[in-house]
Amino acid sequence: MSDIFREVEEDVRRERAQNIWKRYGAYLIAAGVLVFAGIGGWQLWQRHERQEREKISDQFMAAQRITNPRDAATAFSDLARTSKGGYGAVARLAQANAMFASGQGKEAIEIYKEIAARDSGTVGSVARLRAAWASADTATRNQLAELLKPFDQAENPWHQNAQEILAYADYRALDMKAAQTKYAALAADPQSPDALKARARAMADFIKNGGARDFGTVPPEALPVPPQAGAAAAAPPGAPAAPAQ
Repeated sequence: MSDIFREVEEDVRRERAQNIWKRYGAYLIAAGVLVFAGIGGWQLWQRHERQEREKISDQFMAAQRITNPRDAATAFSDLARTSKGGYGAVARLAQANAMFASGQGKEAIEIYKEIAARDSGTVGSVARLRAAWASADTATRNQLAELLKPFDQAENPWHQNAQEILAYADYRALDMKAAQTKYAALAADPQSPDALKARARAMADFIKNGGARDFGTVPPEALPVPPQAGAAAAAPPGAPAAPAQ
């Protein structure tokens, strides 16, 4: 009896499956086709993206090998305009670096600030610091402090770099006490990078030892005196002039 019931149950299941297939078979086939098409399209897109990244990487490296800063700035500008995502931001930063090296300081600073305003990550932070260093000899201390305000907190990873710029601003403003205090603090700060510590220690010692003191002006170099004029000046009053040669 159990075998008969099993056969009947299997027949019922088979009939249900056939009915389901007749009713929804076309939809199931279409769904399967869409799934496989989606997988294939995703793989093609991934391959395309990888090829594009490799292409942009090659173009970026080629631009880095350009020795003329103005030509390099043009190459990076073109790359920044056609690239997406991280490469575009890095290319824009490299463009500003090349422009600054070619003497276009004002334009480079504007690009640095533009990047810093749009990017809150590493690229934007680097751009903000470079904008500050690029304008350190022309901007006021208050302007530099405002530009570096996002790095005010001690736990910020760029805090020490910003403090070095502000220490230089104090030094440039002839506030030697403030400059020496900041440099000494940076030299003793365990969070300061080793290279920054070395620079800060050297500047603190330099200021402490009076290296920044104003000792007056250097006298102008004496102009050479023609031989005849020198002989005439050395002759006693009333002495005959030297014969013409």
